Amino acid sequence: MADPSSYRPKPGQIPDSPGVYKFRDEHRRVIYVGKAKNLRQRLANYFQDLAALHPRTRTMVTTAASVEWTVVSTEVEALQLEYSWIKEFDPRFNVKYRDDKSYPYLAVTLDEEFPRVQVMRGAKKKGVRYFGPYGHAWAIRETVDLMLRVFPVRTCSAGVFKNAARTGRPCLLGYIGKCSAPCVGRVTAEEHRELADGFCDFMAGRTGTYIRRLEKDMMAAAEEMEYERAARLRDDVEALKRAMEKSAVVLADATDADLIAVAEDELEAAVQIFHVRGGRVRGQRGWVTDKVENVDTAGLVEHALQQLYGEEAGDSVPKEVLVPALPEDPDAVSQWLAGRRGSQVSLRIPQRGDKKDLMATVQRNAQQALALHKTKRASDLTTRSRALEEIAEALGLDSAPLRVECFDISHLQGDDVVASMVVFEDGLSRKSEYRRFQIKGFEGQDDVRSMHEVIGRRFKRYLQEKERTGEWEETPEAPETPEAPEVSEVSGTPGTLGTPGIPETSGTSAIPGTPETSGIPEVSGISGPPSPDGEAREDDGRPKRFAYPPQLVVVDGGQPQVAAAKRALDELGIDDVAVCGLAKRLEEVWLPDDDDPVVLPRSSEGLYLLQRVRDEAHRFAITYQRAKRAKRIRSSPLDAVPGLGETRKQSLIKHFGSVKKLKQATIDEICEVPGIGRRTAESVAVALASAAPATPAVNTATGEIIEEDDGGSTT
Repeated sequence: MADPSSYRPKPGQIPDSPGVYKFRDEHRRVIYVGKAKNLRQRLANYFQDLAALHPRTRTMVTTAASVEWTVVSTEVEALQLEYSWIKEFDPRFNVKYRDDKSYPYLAVTLDEEFPRVQVMRGAKKKGVRYFGPYGHAWAIRETVDLMLRVFPVRTCSAGVFKNAARTGRPCLLGYIGKCSAPCVGRVTAEEHRELADGFCDFMAGRTGTYIRRLEKDMMAAAEEMEYERAARLRDDVEALKRAMEKSAVVLADATDADLIAVAEDELEAAVQIFHVRGGRVRGQRGWVTDKVENVDTAGLVEHALQQLYGEEAGDSVPKEVLVPALPEDPDAVSQWLAGRRGSQVSLRIPQRGDKKDLMATVQRNAQQALALHKTKRASDLTTRSRALEEIAEALGLDSAPLRVECFDISHLQGDDVVASMVVFEDGLSRKSEYRRFQIKGFEGQDDVRSMHEVIGRRFKRYLQEKERTGEWEETPEAPETPEAPEVSEVSGTPGTLGTPGIPETSGTSAIPGTPETSGIPEVSGISGPPSPDGEAREDDGRPKRFAYPPQLVVVDGGQPQVAAAKRALDELGIDDVAVCGLAKRLEEVWLPDDDDPVVLPRSSEGLYLLQRVRDEAHRFAITYQRAKRAKRIRSSPLDAVPGLGETRKQSLIKHFGSVKKLKQATIDEICEVPGIGRRTAESVAVALASAAPATPAVNTATGEIIEEDDGGSTT
């Protein structure tokens, strides 16, 4: 950490003129760039008592090892040079906005002989006219599809264009009238450019001229009794109006303006921009930044203007820019914007009317963007802590539930009944500890019994782990040897509960195809000594999964499911785990033995966290249930025949035509199939005879039962 006095310039060395300054660290890397009307006054602020500096400024000046400056003639030049240096050096202590997505633009390549309309992302190119940005690429394609009826501009790639020119045949759009087909010479390059210019003028907001001209031509065609041409013009007018309706009118005076709003807290800031052209919102975008320097709203606005217009020119810079706070030197910024546009630009704060109302809308979008960003960030402890505290307060818990387990039941009309267990620790999902269960205690549809069974099996396993680690001397009366839940794809180890011979994994990701996040094998029946903190651990010191008790169990459902879960815990003698249920209908939170639910505010972070936990449990359960159902549907009675491979199965089905006919065949008839011996034929006959009759398929449209006919087909 450097002492700022060690590199402080001598009195009189710093000029009192406008300029841009750079702080460098001991490795000569630029760590901060700033501008000032008076360099002497501005730099003096950095070399005062460290205790008087803002913490971020103090960190910057103690990280720096030198300072240098460049004198410019005007504040506008200082603004431009500051932007250039920030782009060049990427200083760590400067505010840098990171775009929250790569926004798509509607682009017209005016630099080509035959301009092309297409969707573009990324950095802007010279000679290309851009419109947007749009929230989704499909919104651009819908607009272009409507516009091509009136402005049939080329949309194909260079390869398709050259191939059509070589063969003399246009693409499909050329045949249906949505391309003027310059590739085959239907229009000249000048005529095609006129269409492209008209397309650009319409997208830029000059819509009234074209619609009035088309309506005039339509009336003239009708008077001349050219009704087919009049009908086509009528459809063209309707297409243009539908394209205009996709963006609502927000400013009645056909204003071209950008509205910029900022939402901020002590650590971060979100910026939202609405692009209004011709009185309509043509695009929206947003950024989020860490406030690594001591900057206020005015400073954030200035940085946003630099990023937004630093590389723009011409009509891309609007006539009017509306902001929530003016920069420190608004005149210099206005002059800089005017230089980028080539004409006067108004930079101001809206005070009344429609513009002020629209600015309030942009501000709300900025606040929501910041809230969503903070919720998504794993490093954001504040939101998660508040959510856990709200849950603890609403449920009357002694402390925040740092580990929450949620259970959900899934089935299809009573078939393939399964359950899921998801785990959230400190408000974040722990996918390596997710579990999946098959309901084994009964058959049929009963969510309450299923919930009782699953909770009992999970906590029997917990008690078993506690007993093995010696955390108590006496074995409780309640638990018997528990059934190991089916864990992800496989479960069980030799000599333990589960499927023999298959190693038990510690869990896989909740998303199919995602690699395991843990990979720690859970081996039942073998346990190392307990750790000093009392947690059950494997021989290598890593904690056992089911040895962790949750502070809160959440079940998907209302009073009956909550009562079943509580009853399962009571039967096992567990009284230190809280239980609640979240009902989907009104998002009510139910507690055991309470007749009335706990209703959390809709804006509550606690309710939002409970919803996330419940929805994740539901997603995980239904994914497993669908996988089991698909596997069952694909199964066949022939799967149970030992030694019968896939090739011989197909031979049997091909020979007899269907499983139904194979089931009716004698052993001698089965032996006639090549590769099938008598012993195998007997095994096939036994397996088919003992197989349960298949459930008939039903035509959902007519209600008819679909049965196989004698030929093996279905009717």
